[in-house]
Amino acid sequence: MELIKKLIFTTLIISGFSFVQNAAVAQIPEQILTSLKNGDSKELSEYFNQNVELVVLESDNVYSKSQAQQIVGKFFTSNTPESFSVIHQGGKEGAKYVIGNLKANTGNFRVYFLLKTSSGKDYIHQLRIEKQ
Repeated sequence: MELIKKLIFTTLIISGFSFVQNAAVAQIPEQILTSLKNGDSKELSEYFNQNVELVVLESDNVYSKSQAQQIVGKFFTSNTPESFSVIHQGGKEGAKYVIGNLKANTGNFRVYFLLKTSSGKDYIHQLRIEKQ
């Protein structure tokens, strides 16, 4: 009986550490996820770094923040989002990534983005939106 208690206790401790570690790493600003769900390029661009590596269908380059907002806005206009769901997220201190599914009126898209923290704020350095 004592062995079972020790095993349960050890399992709970290990699970707790894993949960705390994943929760700390996986904190993605809710505004980013909401802007993807709503197709709001203006709100999304608030998280763009000054230069963003952007791959959106045929657009594949490093763009300024304002150029990236225009390209993403054009994408959202042509492909009105219906929902966005996170498939996987992870990272380490100072850098996080998200892989998700964007369902639009024209089909489904895979979304990848990389966030890096600078001066306590998360900035999108890379964003990819690819047709599934």
